Amino acid sequence: MSFDPATIVDRFVRYVPHHRTLGLRFLAAGDGWAELELPYAPHLVAYPDTGVIASGAIFSLMDSASGISVIMALKRWVQHATLDLRADYLRPATPGATVVGRAETYKLTRSVAFVRGIAHDGDPARPVAHVTGTFMMTDA
Repeated sequence: MSFDPATIVDRFVRYVPHHRTLGLRFLAAGDGWAELELPYAPHLVAYPDTGVIASGAIFSLMDSASGISVIMALKRWVQHATLDLRADYLRPATPGATVVGRAETYKLTRSVAFVRGIAHDGDPARPVAHVTGTFMMTDA
């Protein structure tokens, strides 16, 4: 199979049921990085009186962006699993705002990828969350 980032990302985002439930959308990808967006939706709100998106939805956004960054670093579709993903929530996302997740793979070994990334709601210099993690290639 040839490496077509748009097709791979589309497959990754569109065909995973919880991605569709969250409404994740592809923004951009490059050599070892990927950006997805999580559009604001009432069913993603943690507490209706605040309008703030649940941290779990942001975690799923970042897990997905990180996984796609691994594929972008390898330049081919590879089955992989999240070994560890740590999220530090720095502030609540602005109610009504789309959250963007950008992740990069900064180190690859034969079987493990190391990633980091941020989630923001319009200003990357003012992130909502920061993540670091490791992914294992299951067919290595």
